[in-house]
Amino acid sequence: MRKFCFVLLLVFAAIALRAQSNPAPDPPHREWKAGWITHPTAPLREPIVLHFKRTLTLTAVPASYIVRVSADNRFILYANGQRVGDGPARGDLVHWRYERFDLAPLLKAGENLITATVWNFGVYAPIAQMSDRTAFLLESEADKEDSISTPKSWLVEVEAGHRPLPRAPGGLMEYFASGPGEEVDASNYDWDWNSPSAQGSSWVPAATAIPESIYPDTNKAHSADTTGDNPWGLVPDMLPKMEYTPASAGDAVRADSAELKSFPGAGVAVPASSHVHILLDRKTLTTAYPLLTVSGGKGTKIRLTYAEALYDKEMHKGDRDDVDDRVAVGIVDSFLPDGGAHRSFQPLWWRTWRYLDLDIQTADEPLQLESLTASFTAYPFEERASFQSGDPDLDKIWEISWRTARLDAHETYMDTPYYEQLQYIGDTRVQALISYSVAGDDRLARQALAAFNASRIPEGPTRSRYPSSLPQTIPTFSLLWVGMLHDYWMYRPDPAPVRESLMGTRSVLNWFGQYEQPDGLLHELPWWSFVDWVSSGEIPTYDGHHESCSTTLEYLGALGEAADLEENLGDPMLAARYTTMAAHVREGIFAKCWSRERGMVADNPEQKNFSQQTNILAVLYDVVPKESQRKVLRELLSIEPGTTSNGVLSASYYFRFYLARGLDHAGLASEYLNSLDPWRKLLPLHFSTWPEIPGDTRSDSHAWTAHPIYDLLTLVAGIEPGAPGFASVRIAPHLGALKSLTASYPHPLGIVKVEYHRQGKGLSATITLPARLTGNFVFNGNVTPLKPGINHIKSE
Repeated sequence: MRKFCFVLLLVFAAIALRAQSNPAPDPPHREWKAGWITHPTAPLREPIVLHFKRTLTLTAVPASYIVRVSADNRFILYANGQRVGDGPARGDLVHWRYERFDLAPLLKAGENLITATVWNFGVYAPIAQMSDRTAFLLESEADKEDSISTPKSWLVEVEAGHRPLPRAPGGLMEYFASGPGEEVDASNYDWDWNSPSAQGSSWVPAATAIPESIYPDTNKAHSADTTGDNPWGLVPDMLPKMEYTPASAGDAVRADSAELKSFPGAGVAVPASSHVHILLDRKTLTTAYPLLTVSGGKGTKIRLTYAEALYDKEMHKGDRDDVDDRVAVGIVDSFLPDGGAHRSFQPLWWRTWRYLDLDIQTADEPLQLESLTASFTAYPFEERASFQSGDPDLDKIWEISWRTARLDAHETYMDTPYYEQLQYIGDTRVQALISYSVAGDDRLARQALAAFNASRIPEGPTRSRYPSSLPQTIPTFSLLWVGMLHDYWMYRPDPAPVRESLMGTRSVLNWFGQYEQPDGLLHELPWWSFVDWVSSGEIPTYDGHHESCSTTLEYLGALGEAADLEENLGDPMLAARYTTMAAHVREGIFAKCWSRERGMVADNPEQKNFSQQTNILAVLYDVVPKESQRKVLRELLSIEPGTTSNGVLSASYYFRFYLARGLDHAGLASEYLNSLDPWRKLLPLHFSTWPEIPGDTRSDSHAWTAHPIYDLLTLVAGIEPGAPGFASVRIAPHLGALKSLTASYPHPLGIVKVEYHRQGKGLSATITLPARLTGNFVFNGNVTPLKPGINHIKSE
């Protein structure tokens, strides 16, 4: 009974933690009264920007005025010219998000103007954007006479002055999945659209989004769990609103004159018939909405190029602080002023940059550059954990890791905020663990777990990334999704998301079972069986019988993790079956892949190819005999990322996440800090976020490289779950050469604090646990029970 009550306490703590930063999330809304609307004559699946508006007359301002809003692709909502919010958060058509806003703070007695910009970038839309056709939906909870629910009385116009820019073929932007650059042509833009005085024949009554020729209620909105005759199955967005706060666009570090270099700190004039550049540097990467305001300059062409780093003549990046003789290459926006006063350009979707290059070509009129500001946006994570060791390199690694994690988290996790903005399972597993451990926040992870479950195809596996309008299947990522669920089960107190996905894990493993051969190894899988890649090679590889030890090892890991989940949350008989299967697979890998000559596990049964990746997994899942695990790992630690040493392929930054897990498993976590040398070597290059791969990396911000921030908390400070749901804590520090360390960790019940001081070979520790949390302290083989409150420990 006591254990049951404690589990309930953890569940209630998790609910309270979510409610604190996202009060009163909207429950599923089943009885929709509003209908989808659009433009009556414009093409609905081609690139287009629309404005919608209607008036709301009030005798008095209500205490609240709740609206639910959605659109395809996206909207920005305004009340009386003030930005309310945007959305919807990305999903698929079966799980189409709607947002909930309270307009009351922006309303007034009398006539109010409610407006929205809605856009669909068609074939130029981000790959993460799924879509049916351009449409808008708003439903208000107000009484009938004060309701502004669509479709009644809404007007719409086509914004002819705002369009997406087609991508230039080839070069760095040949595969750019994040969406297009945008162009605003001021001479064609309706600058008064968001004003009560807006007039003109371009405004017409909005039409139903789908012609009602078959069913009379085709346009009536419906929730995802009810029957409807339009494409969008509506579900509430359970995430908090994305952060939207003022930020610097950067300071000029290079310009064609001293006067121009004072911008944007001061307004400057650009003479007529001139061509100038101003290069801004933020010093750190950001994800933000830039806002450029100008006056005059009719006929001017302004190009804004956003770059993570600058390139030399050979298209190499090098030191990210280097500016001389380097250029910005990347996504471009275009602004064409019309000579009017105070014209502002802001893209509809945020941009990613450290460097921002303004390329300005004036015509017959001078241009006045008035201001350039930015609004930072990302998922509103709070940095609740801390780590202080006195090592400045570790301080910098922590800082860069957290910045990388933040910029790669928005409405979904993203592999990179610049090039792709896609939620991949392999990257997301690492990101979710960072979210649990540094922010104590699981909401974005819950979204990801559900999205991957929804992505499963009829054959059984998940998609590799989701949401995604361009399907991609990496079967091995389905196995990592099982691992993600296991991580969640260990770290978070509410097991509901895992229970909801158990049918999915079964379909994944049933599908893999079809490829398991009598010897226990997997046959070559369809699609792309990615495990890891570096510039010198990619795994898996296969023998003449199309078998791979590497993919089989990931299968082995998923079988063990699924057995844990079934034993505790599902079907114990299935758990026993998975355990038996795992034993057979483990025996098969050792029999076919263990090289006695090399003392390592080969990538395939031919035993010609060897890699860090395969041997990391072989240690982690006990294919390598216990007595050999430390020897294998010490040999692996000597290999630099991006190289091949003694015939062994190195692991990427990403896969060294699993190296850290292997070190812990084999009792070598005390050597973890030495494994951070690849990150220390990046510091002199002045990265502000971590790159995708060593050397000439394409992406300068890749979340899978940010895992040291998680490792520092869980391996070095040693704070990790002692039981599923983090029902207890296990604290086992591994300080390496550090003399002292203080850290804090956001447990669901409160903050765990640790302070360590070396005393010869022993350790003095002060550990503070929140109320009702107990656990164990482990050091040098000694186990000391921990109680709530302050614990003083001296361990020899």
